[in-house]
Order: sequence, then C-alpha cells, then structure tokens
Amino acid sequence: MDLAYIPSPSTGVIHLGPIPLRGYAFCIIIGVFVAVWYGNKRWIARGGTAGTVADIAVWAVPFGLVGGRLYHVITDYQLYFSEGENWVDAFKIWEGGLGIWGAIALGAVGAWIGCRRRGIPLPAYADAIAPGIALAQAIGRWGNWFNQELYGRATDLPWALKISEGPNREAGTYHPTFLYESLWCVGVALLVVWADRRFKLGHGRAFALYVAAYCAGRGWIEYMRVDEAHHVLGLRLNVWTAIVVFLLAVVYIVVSSRVRPGREEIVEPKAQKTPEGSGKAEESDRGESDEDAETDADGDAKPDAPSGAVDLGKDVEHGAGKS
Repeated sequence: MDLAYIPSPSTGVIHLGPIPLRGYAFCIIIGVFVAVWYGNKRWIARGGTAGTVADIAVWAVPFGLVGGRLYHVITDYQLYFSEGENWVDAFKIWEGGLGIWGAIALGAVGAWIGCRRRGIPLPAYADAIAPGIALAQAIGRWGNWFNQELYGRATDLPWALKISEGPNREAGTYHPTFLYESLWCVGVALLVVWADRRFKLGHGRAFALYVAAYCAGRGWIEYMRVDEAHHVLGLRLNVWTAIVVFLLAVVYIVVSSRVRPGREEIVEPKAQKTPEGSGKAEESDRGESDEDAETDADGDAKPDAPSGAVDLGKDVEHGAGKS
C-alpha cells in the first residue's frame, strides 16, 4: 500500500455549461502570459520600450503552437495515421501533444518576422525572453498532469504520481516526469538570469544558454519516460534531439563570444530617439539650474541633472543589471 503519492485529477476538463474548460489549455495560456510579462520587464531593462515583447509575441506564439503540434504529429504519426486511428485527432491540440523542439523552431520564425517589422535584432529579443520561455515551459508541463500523460517508470517513492486506468495506460504509481521537467525549467530560468547579470550575455548567448541547459535536463528526463516513442540506436528520438541541440547551443555560445563579444548597447533604435524640442528644454533647464546654484548663499547647491540628457551606455548597462 502506498502511503504517499501525488494524485492525478479525475478529469482534465470542467464543463461550464456547454463550454469546456481544459486544464491543459489553461496551463499553456498562463505560461504564455508569464513569458510575455517577464520578457517585457527584461526588455525594458535592456533599453527597449514597453509593449514591444507583446507585439512580437503576436507573431511568435501562433507560429510556436503550430510548430509544436507539427513536430508531435510528425514524430508520433502512428497515433493519428495508422490503421484504426482517426487522422482528425491530429488537430485536437487540447488533448495534449506539443513538441518543444518544433515550438521553439517555428516560434523563432514568427519572432524573426515580428522583429524585422520593428527593426529589432532577433538575438537581443531572444535573450530578453529566454528565462520567460523556461518559466512558461515549467507552467505548461502541469497540463500533462491534468491529462495523466508523459509519466515515467513505475515507482513507490513518496512523490510518485498515481495514474488511473484509461486508454493506453495502466493504473499504478509512476515517476512524475512532468514535475521533474517543471522544476528543471525553473532552475534553467534562474540560471539564465544569474548568468546574464554576472557575465552580461548578449547577441543571443542568454537564449543559447537556456537551450543548452534545458536540453541537458530533457535528456535524462526523457530517458525515464515509458510512453510510446520512436527509438534510434536504442535511445528515444527526443534524447537524440536533446543531444544534438545541446551541442549546437554550446558551439553557438563559444563562437558568438569570440566573434561578437559583449552585449548590444542599443536593442531598440526607436526607444533611443530624442523628442523634438528636448534640446531647448535641456538648455533652459541647465540655465535655470545654474542661476539657482549661483544665488545660493551657502554655495552648496548643485544644479539638477538636465531632464533631457541621457547617457545611453550607462543606462543600458544599469538597466541590464536589474533584469
């Protein structure tokens, strides 16, 4: 008898009248909002303007959802196109099935389109949203808990996940690989934030670090899973994908740090434009401040800093430290 375990929801959907509210979809939506919110804070700290991250996400998120679904359907085609299966189920994204590899790849295409339309370098944008994406994955993995899917081998550990009898699954207690990956993604987000502050990562290296760190964890977590998957040379396909993508990310970090060291000083040219007339206002403010300083009897008064003066290099560097 198991004295402790993580229970699974009896259902992954609640019906509000004729409207179904699905836990899987809620986790994905919440994850997207967190990624955009935190990415916006980091973007502003880097010298960008508020709202830019959300505007580009309008392109990136739909592309990412389509890419994630395509990767899942292609790599698990037998679930939809083999004998006895209904190919229409390939479009039922609410039932689960999003491959992170496809989501990141096609999401990057959407982000590139959004960045190009605003004249923003994609690597800088990717660096800003990298920790947010990791947090979005951490939240999104709980959608698998609602669907009772993607668990690991059978175990009697106190934190085992209890699975009920259902289609393509046997009742029992299993390793909660969804929880392992969720916690790992939180750790990846913290790692990227720390490394970005410590080493002033730029030109896409913060994003590459996120990719490498995620792949390192995904490799061993994927190895624990027992759901049906294609194997190559005895390893699951996603394990090989994690290995290859990890190596590519590490190579990018090394090469990029040599070719383009440091961090971008300006990430959004539009944010650096000085409003018309600010020069006159600056001159006027400086004159008034100087006069006030001269008329101070003690001689200790100092003129206020000009309201229109902006030290771009110092501002960007200072903002990045608080990201």
